[in-house]
Amino acid sequence: YIPIGEDRYVITPEEVIQRIDENTIGVVAILGTTFTGEFEPIEAIHDAVVAHNQHHDLAVPLHIDAASGGFVAPFIHPDLRWDFRLPNVVSINASGHKYGLVYPGVGWAIWRDRQHLPEDLVFHVNYLGGDMPTFTLNFSRPGNQIVGQYYNFLRLGRSGYTRIMQTLRDIAMELATAIVQLGPFELLSDGSTIPVFAFRLKDASRYSVYDVSERLRVRGWQVPAYTMPAAAEHVTVLRIVVREGFSRDMSELLLTDLGKVIKELEDSPPAQPKQLDGHFHHG
Repeated sequence: YIPIGEDRYVITPEEVIQRIDENTIGVVAILGTTFTGEFEPIEAIHDAVVAHNQHHDLAVPLHIDAASGGFVAPFIHPDLRWDFRLPNVVSINASGHKYGLVYPGVGWAIWRDRQHLPEDLVFHVNYLGGDMPTFTLNFSRPGNQIVGQYYNFLRLGRSGYTRIMQTLRDIAMELATAIVQLGPFELLSDGSTIPVFAFRLKDASRYSVYDVSERLRVRGWQVPAYTMPAAAEHVTVLRIVVREGFSRDMSELLLTDLGKVIKELEDSPPAQPKQLDGHFHHG
């Protein structure tokens, strides 16, 4: 695990190399981080690991966690090299139920070739009349999400996914820009990588991001407020995830309500800014 820091919410090649030794079994880089939606510099990390491997006679591979970005980058960042175009990337995961546009419950893991999936991880069953190798935590699972993903591939195709992801990216970036123009906020990310962005208060002395989140929830919006991970825990942010179905009209409604919340808090701030209570509320 590589700690983040204030104003740096992704890992760097230098930090990765510092932590590699003869016991390292792999490096994981993220295409679309949970906290800000940023892409880690995967190609630079890859090249640094390859050079380190050659210099120290190692064979440390890369796995790419593309849970959020795997169904976004191919369509709106087609020239970005993060996948099997990089020779030392041996496996990738992506979530179908995020920007794959399928309802929850489906994720994908793919390997460069068979040699990178250890046989010890594959279960062989033959009670259905022949050998059926499977790589899952639970053999018997419903297949409806897989059908849903396949349907989206056929119905939308590359052009359909491209159109949707471009629209979501544009809405996210427009909304991020408009939120900054309200005055009290500054961006940690702008939604240009995946349609996700995080922002924080410039001055949290009178009210906090938790106050903003709570009052937005009263108006029907679930905009989570949270602290960043260890080493940047004092940074508290709000995050907006733009998904299919979130239109420009909805974006304008959210922006209007956020403006009203800010005015209320500026005119009548709480006695003490609200702090994280350690519990998740569904609203």
